[in-house]
Amino acid sequence: MTITLTSPLDMHLHLRDGDMLKNIATCSSDTFSGAIVMPNLVPPVTTLGELIAYKNRINEATGDSSFMPYMTLFYKPTYDYKFLKSFGSELTAIKLYPAGITTNSEGGVSGFDIETMRPSLEAMSELGLPLCVHGETNGFVMDREAEFVSIYEKLATAFPKLKIIMEHISTKESVGALDRFENLYATITLHHLLITLDDVAGGMLKPHLFCKPIAKRPVDRDALLRVALEAHPKVCFGSDSAPHPQHAKESCGCAAGVFTSPIALIALVELFEKHGKLENLQKFISDNAIKIYGVTPPNKIITLEKSTMKVPANYGGVVPMFANEELSWSVKNITKSSHE
Repeated sequence: MTITLTSPLDMHLHLRDGDMLKNIATCSSDTFSGAIVMPNLVPPVTTLGELIAYKNRINEATGDSSFMPYMTLFYKPTYDYKFLKSFGSELTAIKLYPAGITTNSEGGVSGFDIETMRPSLEAMSELGLPLCVHGETNGFVMDREAEFVSIYEKLATAFPKLKIIMEHISTKESVGALDRFENLYATITLHHLLITLDDVAGGMLKPHLFCKPIAKRPVDRDALLRVALEAHPKVCFGSDSAPHPQHAKESCGCAAGVFTSPIALIALVELFEKHGKLENLQKFISDNAIKIYGVTPPNKIITLEKSTMKVPANYGGVVPMFANEELSWSVKNITKSSHE
């Protein structure tokens, strides 16, 4: 049994920088045609020069794998129309982080005052630049995303022409917001489709499944599964694959993030097959993202077969999800063409 997927896309990816970038970039570029790359480096990406330099480093790390990094800026309310227009086609989206809510987000937004944000968000609306949002408050950890839905509603109402992407949604409340506002969209990760908090901390703590937003309840996972398996036109795949060195995960100050890039496509095929929805995977993994973001990814054809593979213990010193376990599918063939 085989399945063929065309130009898979990962619309939320952390590639880091330096040695980490060099070690793990091909884990994404081997099987994906492109990805929305997060800007939360240290320091974050906030200028055209920084963005182009980072893109060049990514292209060097991915080599000839026919992979397009879709670049983002770290949101600041001081961005204006002239500044953003100067990026031209180099800029695909802008990423907004609440201050201090996740890895390298200390320079993010506090307060979410609409009038302070208005000039930048109106400029984005005019330029057709999507706003990608890490939607969590600083409240109780299980309630942070649900509490943030009111902020999404405020933004969606104040800026009806702004395309707002609710990143890595993990709650039924976020799923419910999708159809209430025409300009709200969402990415969904592999790990939030598979695990609940019980998998992370219900028995022995599993640090490699610890992430932000934290995995929630079965009812939340079921809501995510419903829209993903149906390939709801306003959702697409975004792995939020977040590599950390093994020592940073297996420590008393465990870093947040699940590393799924090497196995994401394989595990998604397994999941969609399990639920009898393989016919919808192409939309979830590529077609919806192309429509939402208006991108044209490099042509890459991935053929997967129903044949087991054992997941390596690590990739470049980073432990992946399902390390040392067997998955029921594997990559059979990759056909790629160079992008311009």
